[in-house]
Amino acid sequence: MSETLTERRARLMGPNVPTFYRKPVHITRASGVWLWDADGKRYLDCYNNVPHVGHCHPAVVAAIADQAAVLNTHTRYHHDLVLDYIEALTARLGHGVSQCIMTCTGSEANDIALRMAQAVTGKIGIIATDNTYHGNTTATSALSSRRPPIGGYPAHVRRVPAPDSLRAPDPDGSVFAAQIKAAIEDLNACGIGFSGMMLCPVFANEGIPTVAPGFFAKAEAVIRAAGGLILCDEVQPGFGRMGSHFWGHEWLGMTPDVVTCGKPMANGHPVAAVLARPDVMAAFRNAFGYFNTFGGNAVSAAACIATLQVIDDEGLQDNAARTSAYMMERLGALRHPLLAEIRGVGMFFGAEFVLDAEHTPATAFVEDLVEVMVARGFILNRIGRAGNTLKIRPPLPFGVEHADMLVDALAEALAATPIPA
Repeated sequence: MSETLTERRARLMGPNVPTFYRKPVHITRASGVWLWDADGKRYLDCYNNVPHVGHCHPAVVAAIADQAAVLNTHTRYHHDLVLDYIEALTARLGHGVSQCIMTCTGSEANDIALRMAQAVTGKIGIIATDNTYHGNTTATSALSSRRPPIGGYPAHVRRVPAPDSLRAPDPDGSVFAAQIKAAIEDLNACGIGFSGMMLCPVFANEGIPTVAPGFFAKAEAVIRAAGGLILCDEVQPGFGRMGSHFWGHEWLGMTPDVVTCGKPMANGHPVAAVLARPDVMAAFRNAFGYFNTFGGNAVSAAACIATLQVIDDEGLQDNAARTSAYMMERLGALRHPLLAEIRGVGMFFGAEFVLDAEHTPATAFVEDLVEVMVARGFILNRIGRAGNTLKIRPPLPFGVEHADMLVDALAEALAATPIPA
């Protein structure tokens, strides 16, 4: 008897390799906002932010192929493309952020950002939220809530409660700022000291809680008063996904010292970056020896340049703004006895489901709902501390016609998914 694909994966990749969905989807090709599986079934991609300008965009594909046929080398040799890209990218940033280290993954980028804060301050204490994710390296995984580190969280890490607009509204960020202040005081009292805070400006992995521009102002003042750096993880919200703004930190109104980005930069080619002010970069370069064999290679740079160009040429940031407003209107009209809150900003949307007035998470219901939607040909997933928030985060070409398809199907799925007894 021939082995299944699941069995083959386990044999070759080991146990517990994560996949989406109870019945994993076997994708064989993609284009734009559409995916097809091995049986030819078509799915609307309502979730993947890596193919930022659409799956297999011909301009990005051509840029990769053309450059691969000419030169691919790294930054220990001079080549123009990486510099051209850094100039184009930093032109879209303010706050004196003008220099860049190219890496291959967001994990690498965030790892460097943590070391930048250490280099500037001479301290190692770091703060993140207690329901976040910033990467897979030893340093970044110590911030993550997905799986606590073996031996517990390191002594230099403090995790403050993530914003929760349903259970603990904090409109002006006063509570959040007070929690950060207490964490800083604790780090100092322990003799560890405070280097900075790392956060995603839309709290994407925290479940996309409803916060407004200015929410972080009091927290920023606390961090500045303590001499710490603000490390802004733009891996999810950056590159026009906000619609109204190119960056999440622009929308929130915060002033980063370091900006990291990754997933959408090259539309699927493995690229990430750390962007910083010159004084921060100099402190890092003088304190740490750092080189990345593949970071800043010419093919990746060409893919990045092409992706940035497509965002502009096809008006994808404007499309994100239009689709965001329309999606929020359509989602806001949904009614269901377990639906507690609709949340969204830019091309991020969340629908949280609870079982009762105490907001007990309806985790099993949302898990079932996701499976129903996938069976109907819609790729999405769930997020939040208990996995009870439906997460929608489509590629930027996702338009109002796709929003209609999604919300119409979601309304039908909500009616068809049994409510737990």
